[in-house]
Order: sequence, then structure tokens, then C-alpha cells
Amino acid sequence: MKEICIVEFTSNLGLKEPQTGKEPGVNRLPDWLWKHNLHKSINPKNIIRVDPPKYSNIKDPETNILNADSLVTYSREQAYLINNLLSANKFPFVLGGDCSILLGVAMALKQKGNYGLFYLDGHTDFMDISLSETGGVGGMAASIVTGNGHEKLTNILNLSPYIKEENLWCIGNREYDDEYENEIRKSSATYISLQELRKQGIANCTKKFLSEIQNKNLDGFWLHIDVDVLNDEIMPCVDSRTPDGLTYDEFNELTSYLFQSQKLSGLEITILDPDLDKTGEYTKDFVNNLTSTFNKHFNN
Repeated sequence: MKEICIVEFTSNLGLKEPQTGKEPGVNRLPDWLWKHNLHKSINPKNIIRVDPPKYSNIKDPETNILNADSLVTYSREQAYLINNLLSANKFPFVLGGDCSILLGVAMALKQKGNYGLFYLDGHTDFMDISLSETGGVGGMAASIVTGNGHEKLTNILNLSPYIKEENLWCIGNREYDDEYENEIRKSSATYISLQELRKQGIANCTKKFLSEIQNKNLDGFWLHIDVDVLNDEIMPCVDSRTPDGLTYDEFNELTSYLFQSQKLSGLEITILDPDLDKTGEYTKDFVNNLTSTFNKHFNN
């Protein structure tokens, strides 16, 4: 049985300012989840925090990306920590932060072997910088970790690609726009939009993914959970709201299949912004659903 280690990556480096002079609030997510009993429910062996460099809203002239240099520095620190945890056969339960925390994680996975990535998100985050209005890595994370984009971020420590494109599964997008979706459609990743997921069925999709991990003999897979994959009515505290999304029944069914797999190497939770959940009601529901499903299945 793997020991669970909660890892707190308090980053907002991958997002634009919600308004001039105001930093995105997702960097306070680990403390917010602690306040709503996630740590107590998961009962980890230990808790480690790595804070990022200072946030800036100025784009890097070389890449046109926000906080590019800081992200490189931070990703290297994150990779070192995650690599050590995986080497010690621990299970990193990572609390973000925005989706850019995936870079350091994916680098560590590459250092350890050949891994799959189950990217559960209301967006594909598979976007070229030319399509990005914000320059935020949060909206390009899946694309960057599979080696697409400026090599300042895609090839840190000469590790590009951190995840092979064909080992990426992008699930739950509901940003239905051809120009946006075509980026991932023309890649060798597996793309299953929310519509398609419901059509194929959650059990079928996850089964297909898990058997692919097995058949390719991958070393394991990482689960990325962006809370904006959830229905906007049950999870409105995100930076980029879109109607529809998974219900908790759907979310719990999907994650329960993944939590049961021996190949699950770790997971991360991103994008819930405490500033947008004043009473904590949405966070409380999320913590209850996630932790009860996780505790029921993990290592059983």
C-alpha cells in the first residue's frame, strides 16, 4: 500500500490577473482545502509545500508567455520533489494552484519512465500560444507537456516531451469551437469531449484508457483534475466559466474507476479559486465527493 503525501503547489503563475492589480486567488487553494477538511479526510503520511516565485502580469518577450522564467525555475523545484516521492514509492496527492503545476510533475514523470496522462478538464488546454489571448500557461498546459510550443518551457532539462502525445487523454472539454478543438484533433492524443464522453459512456472510456496503459506497458499514469470539468452550477468558482459540465454522480463514477487502478501514480487538483466561493459551500461539496470516492477505492 502506497503512503499518501499531500503536496501543495501554491501557484497562480499560469493565469492572467482577473482585474488590474489583483492576483488570481488559486494560490490560496491548499489552505482553503485544509480549512474544508480535505487533509483530515485524506489523512496523509506527510504534507509538503513548495511556494512559487513572485507573480507578475508581464509577458516574457521571448515566448509571449506570462511568468515564463519563474515557471522554469518553479517546475525544476517541483520535478525534484515529485521525482523523490515517486522513487520512494509514495503517492503524491498534489493541490494547486493553476494548471501550470503540471509542468514540474510531468518532468518528474519523464525522469522516472514512460507515463500516461488522464487530463480531466472542462477545456483541452491544448492550445498554441498564437491562439492564447492571455499568454497564460494554464490554458496551454497539456500542449506544453507533450512538447508543443516554445522550448524554453517544453524542453526544460532537455526532457522534451515530458509526456508522449499519444499517451495523453484529454477528457471533458465543453469549449465547443472548431478552431480551439482542431488543435487537439490534429494531434495524436485521444480527445473525448463532454458530449462524446456521455455518448460513449464513462465506464467504456475509462476502461479503454486503463487497458491502453496496460497494453502499452506504461510505468503508470497521472490524473489531472481541473475542477472546471464539473457542472457550472455545482462549481462556479473557477476562472473560466462555461455552461454544463459533469454532475457529481458522473465525476464520482469516472474517478472511482481511476482510483481503483494500481497504475495510478499520483493526482493533482487545480483551479478552484477561494475568492469565488465566499461561503465555502461549493468547496465543501467538492471535498466531500472527492475524498469519499478516493478513500473508498484507493489501495483497496
